[in-house]
Amino acid sequence: MTEKEIKKNVNLCDEKGNLNEKSVGWSRSPIFNLNLKKHIFRKKRWNYWAFINDDCLFSVTITDLDYAGMAFIYFYDFNTGYFAEKTITTLFGKDVKISNEVYSDTIFDNDKMKIKMIYENEKTKIEVQTNDFDSKHFKAELTVYQPKDYDTLNVVIPWDKKHFQFTSKQEGLACEGFIRLDDKKHILKKDFSFATLDFGRGVWPYKISWNWANAGGHSEDKRIGLNLGAKWTDNTGMTENAVVIDGNLIKISEEVIFSYDKNDLIKPWKLKTKETDKVDLTFTPVYKRHAQTNFVIIKSNIYQMIGYFSGYIKDEYNNKIYINKLPGCSEEHFAKW
Repeated sequence: MTEKEIKKNVNLCDEKGNLNEKSVGWSRSPIFNLNLKKHIFRKKRWNYWAFINDDCLFSVTITDLDYAGMAFIYFYDFNTGYFAEKTITTLFGKDVKISNEVYSDTIFDNDKMKIKMIYENEKTKIEVQTNDFDSKHFKAELTVYQPKDYDTLNVVIPWDKKHFQFTSKQEGLACEGFIRLDDKKHILKKDFSFATLDFGRGVWPYKISWNWANAGGHSEDKRIGLNLGAKWTDNTGMTENAVVIDGNLIKISEEVIFSYDKNDLIKPWKLKTKETDKVDLTFTPVYKRHAQTNFVIIKSNIYQMIGYFSGYIKDEYNNKIYINKLPGCSEEHFAKW
């Protein structure tokens, strides 16, 4: 598979709001002008953040689907197995402030939960507060470091001229701060904590499914960020597959096959490249998250496994980078939206 690397700024859409074919490709920084317009009630915009270390996993998302706004958080404790999550849905994006720029502010301001994602000087500061998170008071204050010389994966996926997606997947970012549930405080230290950004803007088909895997950690004294996907990019000529090693991105221009037992998702998964041996990973789940949404015309069913990746990925020189118990997630998602 040949994927075009884009090195100059380019508009995502043409004057009619349809896909600009010149934007189809990938880049190491978000140089796309996301001039997303028209397509009333079909646009999807979200900022998903996840934070992971040996102690815990925390995720926070703000989404605008044109006809609905959503915000959700979830938390998993690797030591105790404790898990909790909270979702709020509003009509027509009420309480959501979101833009089409990757490095910008995103806010959800609701009487049940408040989320701020504020970008300034190559850092995003994230604050989350809610008084009823599994009957607990929840507060998080986190800082993510996004230096300009740190490669990110930025891809335009073309289904057709009226359906397309820009995604910025930023993996293995350094982060620090705290997460507090009542009186229990979890500290994230910069050298041992890893953040993921899934920034999405596009016009989607109503019905779609996907697999997504991401992870962050240290392996062979290297800082590793991993992003692998499947199904939703099939037959588009593009993938969202890449690994970031010490801030340098290696694009994997090949489909990755997710093999798993759909009747027993807690069993180990296999993730392998379709044509070569560039990726050969085993994902071992330790927790199964199941979330469903049924809100007017939004229907979503996600099984997200939390666990560890082991195996190897080859770098651009065909050298194997061995991975051992890299913490992360792998998911199966069906959506009508």
